[in-house]
Amino acid sequence: MAFNAMDEVKKIIEDIQNGSPAPIYFLMGEEPYYIDRIADYIGKNILSEEEKGFNQMILYGKDVTVDEIISHAKRFPMMSEHPVIIVREAQHLSRTIENLQAYVEQPQLSTILVICYKYKSLDKRKKLIRSLRKSNAVIFESRKMYENQVSDWIRRVLLGSGYKISHKAAALLVEYLGTDLSRISNELEKLKGILPKGSEIDPGVIEMHIGISKDYNNFELKKAIAERDITRATRIIKYFAENPRENPFVMTVSLLNTFFSQLLQYHGLLDHSPKNVARALQINPYFVSEYQTAARNYSMKKVSRIISVLREMDLKGKGVGSPSLKQDDLLKELLHKIL
Repeated sequence: MAFNAMDEVKKIIEDIQNGSPAPIYFLMGEEPYYIDRIADYIGKNILSEEEKGFNQMILYGKDVTVDEIISHAKRFPMMSEHPVIIVREAQHLSRTIENLQAYVEQPQLSTILVICYKYKSLDKRKKLIRSLRKSNAVIFESRKMYENQVSDWIRRVLLGSGYKISHKAAALLVEYLGTDLSRISNELEKLKGILPKGSEIDPGVIEMHIGISKDYNNFELKKAIAERDITRATRIIKYFAENPRENPFVMTVSLLNTFFSQLLQYHGLLDHSPKNVARALQINPYFVSEYQTAARNYSMKKVSRIISVLREMDLKGKGVGSPSLKQDDLLKELLHKIL
């Protein structure tokens, strides 16, 4: 899914570069990164700097009506081939966005109208979507990526720029930054600005330039627990207790809950081949061995008990049903109850 989105964006940009821009770009979906990327490319590359003053307009859904958008879109260009109208945050027009249908059916062919409809998608049954499909409009839907897809996305983005990244370093970035592609992209741009092309980004580079500890993080805690390495797990939670802002308890519990839920699913599989495990658990094949090790150390019954413990600790961490405990105490209790 992530790769398809990248390929779609590439095709849209290639068509523009080849002199075939569409009259309407309807960009929608839960993941704003690609929506912004397409809109920014159009805003920077269709018109020259001299042409932009008279022919390019940025509008915002909170501050404009659909009728005003149509009025601007129907303008003829001044000393340029195209007027470019970019409507950002168009999701704020959701109640009236259907009013755009009349324009979609008879667009001003010289105008390039870009609608950035973020964080959700238009209902496919709506007349507007059907009209967009019948016209020469480009409809792009940017779906949110699952956590297990983001590491591959990071590797592909870096490979396209002439860089490599280790599996562990990519996993660290996802664990620390989540699935926010814009935030991840900003960090990757920083790294590319520092490192020469051809470099491989490893956990040491991540620690040095982004500030994520390569040895003391939730990824390493999960691995230590999977291996029942009590000494290393204790050392990591001690570090977490000393650095609570960078290592919030709720994030630790959430990651462990995901891991043990997947481990429970692993126990229920009939086929434990790496390929099948990776597909069933939606994880990178590189990390299958971690689940194989954990399955040897934790029976299905133990895993079920640990999941109950994690739910209990999650509530405690939020101060529910008991006095608020310090992170140090919460982490010690968590580790004791798991191991």
